[in-house]
Amino acid sequence: MGEPRADRLTAADYLTRERVAERKSEYFAGEVFATSGASRAHSLISVNLLVAFGTQLADGPCETYGADLRVKSVATGLYTYPDGSVVCGEPVFEDDHLDTLTNPTVIVEVLAPSTEAYDRGRKFEHYARIPSLAHDVLVDQFRPHVDVLTRDGGRWTITAADGVDAALELPAIDLVVPLAELYRRVELRDEAARPPDRDA
Repeated sequence: MGEPRADRLTAADYLTRERVAERKSEYFAGEVFATSGASRAHSLISVNLLVAFGTQLADGPCETYGADLRVKSVATGLYTYPDGSVVCGEPVFEDDHLDTLTNPTVIVEVLAPSTEAYDRGRKFEHYARIPSLAHDVLVDQFRPHVDVLTRDGGRWTITAADGVDAALELPAIDLVVPLAELYRRVELRDEAARPPDRDA
């Protein structure tokens, strides 16, 4: 999440402004947070993921969405733009604009150094309050590694796919994506060579 703007808005005011804004912003508890641009690796992973998801799910009951579709955690009031989302069954939107999804089955975040702690912590706490959510997928952009948080009854479990020979598995939507496919054309780095804390 980026830096908060000085003005405090109602959710309705935020949506009115957001729908005509040139840049996307997230919203929580009266504060609006401008989002930053993405790195080449981040963008490539996001596109690879959406292509793989869209292809595998094309003929089934699930739809795949990119980073332009807003998601709301109704229980907490967070509006955000995940890098990808999937909904299985009938999508439920907040209003007739059909631009704020409230019932994702899967959410995907490609991690950036400046937002990783938030994505793994407080942001996940918001996502966990979405009753329909089955998987929260956290994708490292510097090495072939994906963590999958899965709802298991009243608790969440975490599994990891590590290395180019591994695969991302999402049982709730019957999807398997080789990490080699997910990281196609991405210049991978050694963990020790990760850049300093910055937006990416």
